[in-house]
Amino acid sequence: MTQRRRKGSERKIALERIDILFRLAEREAVAGNSARADRYASLAAKIGMRYNVRLPREFKRRYCRRCHAFLVPGKNCRVRVSRGLVTSTCGVCGDIRRFPYIRERRARRASAQ
Repeated sequence: MTQRRRKGSERKIALERIDILFRLAEREAVAGNSARADRYASLAAKIGMRYNVRLPREFKRRYCRRCHAFLVPGKNCRVRVSRGLVTSTCGVCGDIRRFPYIRERRARRASAQ
């Protein structure tokens, strides 16, 4: 008989692996090995697609969806803030990603009052 797949536990393991791979990618990027960091980010994205797991927000913004490069602001990516948007430009392929930061601004206003 075939064994049934346990999707819940598979997804939990996939998230753990993604977390580990992004931590390794960050360590390699700091050490100057960008090729290995890019490979780790690419593997993490593939695991997320295979097991239908959404990447957490902080991981989504750390790699380029077009060329799968691990993005390090100041080294291979440019980050600009203007008019309620955070614009991140990949230094490898030139892909531009824009993220709104309205939610963060609202939270800051609420905590100030």
